[in-house]
Amino acid sequence: MTDTQSRPPWTPGSATGIGSLPGTDMREALRVVLGELPDFPHLPELPARGPGSDLVGRTAQLLVELYVDLQPSGWRFCDRPGVDARRARGVLRADLDLLEELAQGYAGPFKIQVAGPWTLAAGIELRHGDKALADPGAYRDLAASLAEGLAAHVTEVSRRVPGAALVLQLDEPALPMVLAGSVPTASGFGTLAAVEEQVVQDLLGQVVGAAHAAGASVVVHCCAPDVPLGLVRAAGAAAVSLDATLLTETSYDALAEVVEAGLDLFCGVVPAVPGNAEVVGPADARAAWNGGASTEPVKAAAERVRRLWGELGFAPEEVAKRVVVTPTCGMAGAPPPYARWAMKRAREVARALGEL
Repeated sequence: MTDTQSRPPWTPGSATGIGSLPGTDMREALRVVLGELPDFPHLPELPARGPGSDLVGRTAQLLVELYVDLQPSGWRFCDRPGVDARRARGVLRADLDLLEELAQGYAGPFKIQVAGPWTLAAGIELRHGDKALADPGAYRDLAASLAEGLAAHVTEVSRRVPGAALVLQLDEPALPMVLAGSVPTASGFGTLAAVEEQVVQDLLGQVVGAAHAAGASVVVHCCAPDVPLGLVRAAGAAAVSLDATLLTETSYDALAEVVEAGLDLFCGVVPAVPGNAEVVGPADARAAWNGGASTEPVKAAAERVRRLWGELGFAPEEVAKRVVVTPTCGMAGAPPPYARWAMKRAREVARALGEL
């Protein structure tokens, strides 16, 4: 366990999704998730529904006393919610209504996803200027607003699904770019200055701490190849979610260090999109490990995870206790039959991992 959190609620050797799925029908998406990932389901995100169902727009509706409107360049802070923001808030409420209906009686770990503070700061523009990331005062206010809003969101989801042990996933795809100073300016002609690592850690930790205080365990997800693992652990997360196919031997030491410190691993091993786009049926989905035409066998995928765990220096029998199997990233770009198949495959790999 980490320094700040007790043992997280996910079932050892279980599988879950990353978050986004294809399509526009939330009722059907929830049914699929509850059916294919019964031990660790999640509230899907459906970006194909349009503005406000995207990661940044959906999360922005949770901010307290900060409002956004959709402009041609993207989401921007404003004095009062715009029509797109009001519509997005209504969609989120409707999604929670459906969750309450379809997850009635569910007991166990349940995951919800939102953008982390740094991905929000890199994705929302100030009223009359650059992105919020360019203004230290703005991104500090943003983190404080998000922390307050997430605490309320966790409380509401807990009320609607009282048997759920909530897990909050903070999606931070922009985190490595924030640290490296490679986030594009609003104009696109330059990049914003890097933010000091300690500042990044402190504000991420502020949001993690608020969610934890509200009753949720926190996992930070980043499918970039250079996840700042030490920072994620120091911010108080219970787990890190990453694309295991991007790991290199040079990243093993850092990963071993944070796992030894108590961080669990959400290991992305099932391809998020099919390797052969022409074959998408669930019975013969030909997703490739590296873009070929055939699917890696379940036991081979499980053995790959077990071997990784051993190369990190840990006992093989502990792998199923500390690893949750996932797709490599969100699946909004996958054909619907493939997305369903991928969730089933993640569950099969997790089961095989336990058998190994």
